[in-house]
Amino acid sequence: RRERQRFSSGRAAACKGIAYDQGPVNVLAGETHQPEHLARHPFGKVPVLDIDGMRLRETEAIARYLEARNPDQAMWPADPKRRAKADETAALIGNYGYGAIIGFVAYHLFPDLVGGKNEDARRQNLDAAVRLAGLVIENRGGSLWLAGDAPGYADYLLGPLVAYATMTEDGGALMAVPGMSDWWTQLAADAAFTATAPNLG
Repeated sequence: RRERQRFSSGRAAACKGIAYDQGPVNVLAGETHQPEHLARHPFGKVPVLDIDGMRLRETEAIARYLEARNPDQAMWPADPKRRAKADETAALIGNYGYGAIIGFVAYHLFPDLVGGKNEDARRQNLDAAVRLAGLVIENRGGSLWLAGDAPGYADYLLGPLVAYATMTEDGGALMAVPGMSDWWTQLAADAAFTATAPNLG
């Protein structure tokens, strides 16, 4: 059975080997605020996943359900300490990384959606993004991926943001954080990630 999903939940589904149909929603074109999508998510957000007779909204809820439903290819480490650090990394990305990275990406790629180009805001967001990257790599420790020996939730959460960042001239500042470049190189070659990689074109 193929599941109907929206946007980034496809990475989790691909990781789990779940067949799915992806219905792209163009956020930049305002499609998330059209009636069709608002019927799926009243706050106009992505992702939304229709699966097993229910509709799930919000990235973590979707990922946690897919993890419980298909435990193979685990997206979180089994070890309690490593799982705690994986959860911390994901929370850092969600709370401090998303706004910062999208903030400087918007300056370069879609300034009209954020009220124009504000150099001070760009610099503040870039500085915050670099700090975030440093914390993420610190939590990574000696692991191959952000939370273990296989790509997981934190990798797939940060990956799309870094993909957008590398489309801008400020992306190099993130790549200059020790450990970020090698992590990004291997994620960019990961089959589950490349199957649903962001595309602004």
